[in-house]
Amino acid sequence: MAIRFTESDRSTIGVEWELQLIDMDSDDLRQCADTVTQMAQQRGGSELIHGEMLRNTIEIVSRKRTTVAECAQDLAEGIEFLEPILVPLRIELASAGAHPFADPAYQRVSDSARYAELVNRTQFWGRQMLLFGTHVHVGVEDVRKVLPIINFLASKLGQLQALFASSPFWAGVDTGYCDNRAMVFQQLPTAGVPQLFPDWQQLEGFTRDMLKTGVISSFDEIRWDIRPSPQLGTIEVRVCDAVSNLTEIRALAALVHCLVEYASRQLDEGQPLPTLPPWFVAENKWRAARYGMDAILIDNSEGDESLITASLPTWLASLEQVAADLGCAQDLAEIPEIVHIGVGYQRQRSVAKQAGNLEAVVAHLRQEMVAGRPLRPHTEVSTKGVHAPAAGNRGWIGGRESETDAEVRGAQPGDQPAPPPQ
Repeated sequence: MAIRFTESDRSTIGVEWELQLIDMDSDDLRQCADTVTQMAQQRGGSELIHGEMLRNTIEIVSRKRTTVAECAQDLAEGIEFLEPILVPLRIELASAGAHPFADPAYQRVSDSARYAELVNRTQFWGRQMLLFGTHVHVGVEDVRKVLPIINFLASKLGQLQALFASSPFWAGVDTGYCDNRAMVFQQLPTAGVPQLFPDWQQLEGFTRDMLKTGVISSFDEIRWDIRPSPQLGTIEVRVCDAVSNLTEIRALAALVHCLVEYASRQLDEGQPLPTLPPWFVAENKWRAARYGMDAILIDNSEGDESLITASLPTWLASLEQVAADLGCAQDLAEIPEIVHIGVGYQRQRSVAKQAGNLEAVVAHLRQEMVAGRPLRPHTEVSTKGVHAPAAGNRGWIGGRESETDAEVRGAQPGDQPAPPPQ
């Protein structure tokens, strides 16, 4: 079957940011996105505001833009539009790849036949999709470039994932992963690392086979971490967790924007783009999810490896001219500072250890949303007034105390866990 890739202006950009609806009194998620979107329509509506799979989520989508700064202005406009709707409902916005302690079993699916069918088909795993992501679209002017650029981006998938990992906690426990969202989301059919094809015809053949065998009913149901978006004429990078503030959104968008334009220029000059075999791409994804910024990633098809923090300065430097041309040099330059402060999952763990509860992590995420930048956990995050439950009410799965809770109460190796709450 033929898949038409819509004509698009080169290196235009759009950003999608999935946000959590946080109850101001409990720090838990609120299941009221349908109410919020209805109220938004009553206020005249906004093209920037959208519902998502779960009723605890609002997505803000930028307009088609040429710069990261313009996308950021759109996202800020969407947040400002929502504020007078959310305040009377005692809801605040926050975001991360997952909510630290919300129970996936309690989350309600939006009134959508598409999402209802997804849950019906995937059963247990479909009901675990308590996940929040950041998606960046970049326009590509020539369909012949699309798959070579995606194959190149796949070689940077682990770096992108680690830099913006922000889902260490799941249902009240520290998972031991930095990006647990990645581990959960890949349980869906057609999700996870992208299939790597040498040309568009092979992608069309793959899609034909998936449609014929009922794996998908439309191309949109291919949920790879990096995928073509034929209707929009873009490459969509979906691997990153939702981040908690506009500064990191801008840095993420700038990095993706630069990588796509860099690859496009290399193709224009007839230069080969570095790629990795699919098995190395998959391994890098797992290492980044598990170890985050401490991951040793596979750099090339020969299997050479390096610590992500060691290789980061070199490949960021290779993007500096592209960033200057795209007008996002300052946003790209924020990445080393974010790494210095601590990326999302590191800041969350630091707050949890310092405060002794996961409600403080939610407070931290809310404060970063307001501040618009990463906050240093030990000096800039306030946990005053945080509603913390009685000891033991967080981190209990099947009667077992989480390692995080044990560490917070000062347990030593070999100690018996504290008894569960009665």
